[in-house]
Amino acid sequence: MRDDPKIGAVRARAYTVPTDAPEADGTLSWDRTTLVVVHVEAGGETGLVYSYADASVARLIEATLAPRLTGIPAFDVPRANAVLWGAVRNLGRSGLAATAISALDTALWDLKARLLDTLLASLFGRARDAVEIYGSGGFTSYDDRQLYDQLAAFVERDGCRAAKMKVGSRPERDPARMASAKSAIGDAHLFIDANGAFTPKHAVAVARAAEEFGVAWFEEPVTSDDPAGMASVRAMAPAGMEIAAGEYVYTLDDLHGLLAAGAVDVAQADVTRCGGYSGFLKVAALCEAAHIDLSGHCAPVLHLPVAVSAPRFRHLEWFHDHVRIERMLFDGAPVPRDGAITPDPTRPGHGLTLKKRDADAYAV
Repeated sequence: MRDDPKIGAVRARAYTVPTDAPEADGTLSWDRTTLVVVHVEAGGETGLVYSYADASVARLIEATLAPRLTGIPAFDVPRANAVLWGAVRNLGRSGLAATAISALDTALWDLKARLLDTLLASLFGRARDAVEIYGSGGFTSYDDRQLYDQLAAFVERDGCRAAKMKVGSRPERDPARMASAKSAIGDAHLFIDANGAFTPKHAVAVARAAEEFGVAWFEEPVTSDDPAGMASVRAMAPAGMEIAAGEYVYTLDDLHGLLAAGAVDVAQADVTRCGGYSGFLKVAALCEAAHIDLSGHCAPVLHLPVAVSAPRFRHLEWFHDHVRIERMLFDGAPVPRDGAITPDPTRPGHGLTLKKRDADAYAV
């Protein structure tokens, strides 16, 4: 490691991986997933990150953001962040710009840890040794057998104490699907996610019907763009059912709006959207100040180093599609044990390396 390594080359490339079966939720359907992989070099080391985002983010990074990072000391992540957020002032901070900056921030933290030859979890400082996961999938495109088998595997194979299914694309089918899901997972908790499919009044009716199946978590019953509507659902939902949202938090202002409205019992955040590890730690501090637990949204392997550090962190989403991709394209992805994952003490940074030959088959 040099005394003061400067950021050099920044590279970004997009990959699109077909799903193993058609997937859908309450508001969207898809048959492939795109991720953008970023490498940042300094001092003879390379930081790595992937972000589930549109392929255009790779171009935004290489053409607009990367040139502004060149020459900044690699250890000065806050300085790099200030430059990056300033660069998108006229583009708008949320959406694609936030995902691009999130990727670069996370790669810079990984680079810093590798330069120091230490784990990111150690660099951040741990609040716990392992992170609890919950199984996530149960797409509305699945038939009853697919739904049952997938959720049962989360509990029986991975040891999850909770499993989540999608609802809302055909609401008339959801009670029967919830009954099937609950029979698959036994004593584990059942979570549902509407992805903003309902109006507040309809969401309350769904919440009350879901109480019969022991649903403990109702995610995005209405769109996160309607914090007041979500707060009204929270106020009228059964006492044992928590309302959660936050996967579309791009800035602290987004989360502040949800908290100020009393919209959630548990906040969510996604390092690939909320400003990377730097943003996630700020989100964690805001949740601690509000006495609200935090849950990580998707990209489970990438979240692990910061999830063990966040003070009020509850659990991490073990999302079927992302778990599959992370195992396909990266070495170092953890295997669940008793419903939890743990950083590998032998691998610096976040512990991941790209399987370039495998990934090249999916390059866009």
